Amino acid sequence: MIRVAILGASGYTGAELIRLLVRHPRVRLVALTADRKAGSGIDTVFPQFYGYDLPMLVSIPEVDWSGVDAVFCALPHGTTQEVIAALPAHLKIVDLSADFRLTDPAEYAKWYGHEHRAPELQKEAVYGLTEHYRERIAKARLVANPGCYPTSAQLPLLPLLKAGLIDADDIVIDAKSGVSGAGRAAKEGSLYCEVTEGLHPYGVASHRHGPEIEQILSEAMGRPLVVNFTPHLMPMSRGMLSSIYVRLANGASAQDLHAALAERYAHEDFVKLLPFGTAPQTRHVRASNLAQIGVFADRMKGRAMLFCAIDNLMKGASGQAVQNFNLMHALPETMGLDQLAVFP
Repeated sequence: MIRVAILGASGYTGAELIRLLVRHPRVRLVALTADRKAGSGIDTVFPQFYGYDLPMLVSIPEVDWSGVDAVFCALPHGTTQEVIAALPAHLKIVDLSADFRLTDPAEYAKWYGHEHRAPELQKEAVYGLTEHYRERIAKARLVANPGCYPTSAQLPLLPLLKAGLIDADDIVIDAKSGVSGAGRAAKEGSLYCEVTEGLHPYGVASHRHGPEIEQILSEAMGRPLVVNFTPHLMPMSRGMLSSIYVRLANGASAQDLHAALAERYAHEDFVKLLPFGTAPQTRHVRASNLAQIGVFADRMKGRAMLFCAIDNLMKGASGQAVQNFNLMHALPETMGLDQLAVFP
């Protein structure tokens, strides 16, 4: 059994990790941390865990690291670097925050407003988009789990850019997320009356997931890329849909894009390409680790449309984190993640 600690267990991604790992056949949860909730049982924070034999919530300094093999870090952005830097070297770590996703510390400082506090550790971190960095992840000690928006954008775009089928300088990503992506902390913009019965863009031309998306796409192209990325907040608890508009390259057709994605993801357990002209829906991936992709021909000549639906708390966060954890421990990627989507 692999002894696991979850740092930040009282948040939404922490709760998802517990939900997945409590049934994982090779995991024993030995430590759950929370700041304000330290000293409480996890079932007082999330009553769905009542009756399960789970450790009490404690503060991070109270954890006995000699009894821990692996860590999931579900702490807020900007707080994780110093915490991970202080952890013992024997631990394998999956970090769900944004703190180790950007490889350039100067780029991190530009977008997050402060200097990176563990630049040496940054050099060690491996980006955790599982289907595209599998070999690196398997050998890593520290994995930077991708953001939800980047996951839903990179999965359809990366194979097409590498195949030269789309114009790398004409990509528009129109993405929509459920409110759980904002986290569990009380915020005015996440209140029911602020969100329900409406839809609005936010972080326009300034969202921090923009440079993360561009970093991975630029790496695929071998040169800097800039994409048009705009996120929107949807009046739903969970789910994400990215609508991506591209210009075809080198005489390619939308059917060629579909064929390339079909070949690339033919043997992937969690990335499912729908029949050509079929649109994915967030309700069809809810509570699963699936990403569903759809491809359409645009009415505008020489253009195509891509759609990718994920659960932002699963393939966009905790589910992909467990997938990476499995790889890091030479376990089947699907272990603990075989849940079907919940519908209705």
